[in-house]
Amino acid sequence: MKLPSLLSPVLTPVLRRVPLTSKAADQVLLELDLGRGVAENPPGSPIEALRSLHTPLLRSIVDHLRKAERDKDVVGLIAAIGDAPLTLAQSAELRAAVASFRAAGKATLAWSPSFGELGPGNTGYHLATAFEQVWLQPSGAVGLVGFAGEAVFLRAALDKIGVQPQLGQRHEYKTAADLFMRSEMSEPHREMITRLLESSTETLVGDVAADRGLEVAAVRAVLADAPVHAADAVARGLVDTLGYRDQAYAAMRTRVGADPTLRYVERHGASKLEAVLGPMTRMPGHKSVIGLIQASGAIHLGRGDGGSPLSGSGVGSDALCAALRAAGRDEQVKAVVLRIDSPGGSYVASDAIRREIQVLREGGTPVVASMASVAASGGYFIAMPCDTILASPGTVTGSIGVLAGKNVLREGLQRIGVNRETVAAAPRAAMFSSNQPFSDDELAVLEGWLDEVYADFTAKAAADRKMGVEELRAVAKGRVWTGADAAERGLVDTLGGLEEAIAEACRLGRMDRDKAEVRTIPRHRPLQGLMPRESSEAVEARIASPTLLGVAEGPALWRRVLPELTGLFGTPYAGVLSLPPLRLPGLLPL
Repeated sequence: MKLPSLLSPVLTPVLRRVPLTSKAADQVLLELDLGRGVAENPPGSPIEALRSLHTPLLRSIVDHLRKAERDKDVVGLIAAIGDAPLTLAQSAELRAAVASFRAAGKATLAWSPSFGELGPGNTGYHLATAFEQVWLQPSGAVGLVGFAGEAVFLRAALDKIGVQPQLGQRHEYKTAADLFMRSEMSEPHREMITRLLESSTETLVGDVAADRGLEVAAVRAVLADAPVHAADAVARGLVDTLGYRDQAYAAMRTRVGADPTLRYVERHGASKLEAVLGPMTRMPGHKSVIGLIQASGAIHLGRGDGGSPLSGSGVGSDALCAALRAAGRDEQVKAVVLRIDSPGGSYVASDAIRREIQVLREGGTPVVASMASVAASGGYFIAMPCDTILASPGTVTGSIGVLAGKNVLREGLQRIGVNRETVAAAPRAAMFSSNQPFSDDELAVLEGWLDEVYADFTAKAAADRKMGVEELRAVAKGRVWTGADAAERGLVDTLGGLEEAIAEACRLGRMDRDKAEVRTIPRHRPLQGLMPRESSEAVEARIASPTLLGVAEGPALWRRVLPELTGLFGTPYAGVLSLPPLRLPGLLPL
């Protein structure tokens, strides 16, 4: 029996339930349902595909809204926002797409049951203000409370259980080691977090004030009083109308003067097969191509995320480098957009990726870095060699610094009756053993290594950004910045989202944006990762390397012990170029 005959009984009932493209309807009202959340990149594995089923891609939403601007059948856009777990950077990209859609003369309305229920609703409301009308359920509220962050310190707990941390970092703002070395926040740490939150709040307040026609002082007053109940939100000009979902949708239908077909944004204009399986089914065309390469998750050596073939998140240097080489070999690819959503990780892996970007550029293919919610430490390392770097005002970036060391567990184990003895056949064979402290000689080696990595990082960043080394180091020191502050300091070139990055790539590649095809490299085929590869150039096959907890770089015991402890306390670690563990709701993904 042929394969189509086998698949037909399965696919036919599904396809019958999938609507045709919008050409079958006279008029279409697009719907943006953010209760399902948004995804930054397509699933990379079967399990990930199941987990993210029916979750729209941020890129797909923006792309479909852009196309809908010119579609005469589309009469408007209504959004059901709810408690969407958006970051400020994601909200900014969606806002820009909505603003462009509005500028085309289309009607827009945002409705939410509540912007935070006795809690923060910053990013949801931030997005809603981009719409022409904002509706709120009468029992709801506007939780425009501003941003807050938290950091955890384990030193006192480690002292109680007999764990001795021996960690080094470069420099005072690279605060990841503070998690273990300190019992409270240092002044540089507090200064960095305070400015990060202030800058993000400035973006939030400025956008809300501009879109709602309010004074900045009036929005600041809301921050002091929030959460604001529904009636007060109307009185303050934060919301236009109070009503339930059915009333908002009915009002929108009345406004467009028709009975349009309601359709999700990402489904409008999609073929039946694409509607079921997503953008991975799109066939390559013959246009000039912008290659879109995703770098999402922690960066490490190898092909995958260090888990299993069923997992798909993480940036493996082998896989990403192969994708960059594939873009360089493809004559249709005139420019590349590297989309980065990564807190960093391995220094060696990041350096390998940087080299491939340089080679790609030397071969005549421009590369544009598009920073998503976070592109810090190793994530910044792979952005800095690109022709142009774009970030959202709310992107978390920078963190140009390094850390390494170990936790000595011997005393803690002895307290519970476990005795470990170490035998070494060479002077430094047990240097990274968690069973004994560093000797003076070993500490000197570690400190020298930290100095070398920091010097290399800052020298390469200065060269890539065409800055003096001392000028670069003044904004380095491991400090984390928002995209807005990073732009002022020369760490990024301009502010904008993925669509602006694609436009910049078209400019560099001398292409017409309306005629250019944006093609993901490699095409996302989750099941392909289970197949054997023909060579290291086979970018579609991304079977992960079996490393411990996804960590594939750094001193041996730093790799083994630190992930165990950070996992125990719920704080991730990926490598020596990692973003400090911070809890920043609305700025970093939860």
